[in-house]
Amino acid sequence: MLIEENALKHWIDNFYGYGSWQARFWFVGYEESGGDVPEEVAEKLNYFYNKQTANPPTLCDIRELYRHVAFRVDGPRAEKFANLNDHRFGRQATLHGAWKNLIAFVHGYQNEKLPDLLAYQQNSFALSSAASEALIQLYPLPGHNHAWYYAWLDLPQCPFLKSRTIYQDYVYPSRMRTILQNISVYKPEVVLMYGMDNINLLKQSTQEFFPATKFRMVKAIKLQIPQHHRADLDGTTMLITTQIPALRHNRIETGFDWQEFGKTVKYKD
Repeated sequence: MLIEENALKHWIDNFYGYGSWQARFWFVGYEESGGDVPEEVAEKLNYFYNKQTANPPTLCDIRELYRHVAFRVDGPRAEKFANLNDHRFGRQATLHGAWKNLIAFVHGYQNEKLPDLLAYQQNSFALSSAASEALIQLYPLPGHNHAWYYAWLDLPQCPFLKSRTIYQDYVYPSRMRTILQNISVYKPEVVLMYGMDNINLLKQSTQEFFPATKFRMVKAIKLQIPQHHRADLDGTTMLITTQIPALRHNRIETGFDWQEFGKTVKYKD
């Protein structure tokens, strides 16, 4: 399956993630993982291109989009899941290593007992209708950590795909401006930008849009709180951290207690 130019450009210009702009908690990731299986990328892009009739910055129903993307993993699991929706939201779903910590963050912030994490993921997480969590991507194309597969596409009208750096420089200004504009309009309670490696640029963009913004850096507490930068934007708490809500290399010493992080944001900072 080929990645079509029109579908790819529509995705880049209009796809911002999953959930609802009305959500209380916006989790802004650097980019969605993937990009190494062109068929998977094409299925996402084609669904979005065929589904949308207008061209606003859009958050999708993650369950509906995932139903249109085949599950492509060999081995015993291949027989359990027909598509990504089955894998993450079906009866035999697998708990997502990062989402479980975002769920914990929300419940810590609300000073609530942790639910059954898998059941919450299946039934409640990032629902468009629930307006609790939104999963937003700073950069729209699914990306692999160690390779930039889009450079191989023969799309003359998209020269910015020749390298990851050129692509990021091309899309960042409009993406960040749209996110900040929507913060101003929808006023989420918390915006957590995680896994970011461009902290200074993000802070600069935020301060240009909200001139009165002052960030302060909160030091890490080992195994509890990641180092992060915090600012208050007229009723919205913005947090920016380089850390991702998952263990690196599956080592416990590389992780943090995201439920405690949520409590700290609400009750201590």
